[in-house]
Amino acid sequence: MKKLYISADIEGVCGIVDWKETHIGEAQGAYFRNQMTREVNAACEAACNAGVADILVKDAHGSGRSIDPSALPQNVRILRAWTRDPYSMMGGIDSTYEGVCFIGYHSGAGTDGNPLAHTMNDNTQEIRINGSLASEFTLNAYTAAHLGIPVLLLTGDRALCETAGQLNPSIKSVAVSEGIGNASVSIHPELAVRRIREALASALEMDPKKLLIPLPEVFEIRIEFRQHHLAYRGSFYPGAKLAGPVTLAYSSKSWADVLGFLFFVL
Repeated sequence: MKKLYISADIEGVCGIVDWKETHIGEAQGAYFRNQMTREVNAACEAACNAGVADILVKDAHGSGRSIDPSALPQNVRILRAWTRDPYSMMGGIDSTYEGVCFIGYHSGAGTDGNPLAHTMNDNTQEIRINGSLASEFTLNAYTAAHLGIPVLLLTGDRALCETAGQLNPSIKSVAVSEGIGNASVSIHPELAVRRIREALASALEMDPKKLLIPLPEVFEIRIEFRQHHLAYRGSFYPGAKLAGPVTLAYSSKSWADVLGFLFFVL
């Protein structure tokens, strides 16, 4: 493999349980930005050791400025801030990449696997694709599949990692925490780093064709917002319609069209 793409979030890194720990301006956030960087670096090191020459990391949390670039290997490029296009947390990706990793991801809105569970922002109560709850991992994994890129690794809370098998049971995952109510039990941060490094090293030895995610023939999207006016606003997007006071529906056979819809209504 020559080119690897890594999308990294923070709400699924080892030990994190509170929104203040995700913010750049909060003193508590410094530790977890460092842990996010260490977990990303573990994946980068495994890729470098396997001979991957070109690695692009997307800092995909908040302002897109959480990872310390100086702590990554020198052959790693990092995309900070936001491209403001429908690829969002997958900004900068294209079909030339041969594998994708998701580091520090978290359970989605409408689930209980992480105290910080949400999908894209805090305006959504839940997002469903073909009836199933969708996390940010689901959305971005479909983006990888749309481009024909295998998903090698997912790390984050246990509940989210268990959903990886629903898309492809061969995807490697590393659960670094387990949500319990508004709390979380985490493994040791050093153990998290080691397991991430080992998991990606193992994934890179697999046949990449076995790690491709099949795309549904049609995408039936339903978004339940917390505020009714957000559903109303979204109903003006071409092809979208209200399915209830707070629920927006959209259907397409094209994931590219779904990305455009999500970009403008969320």
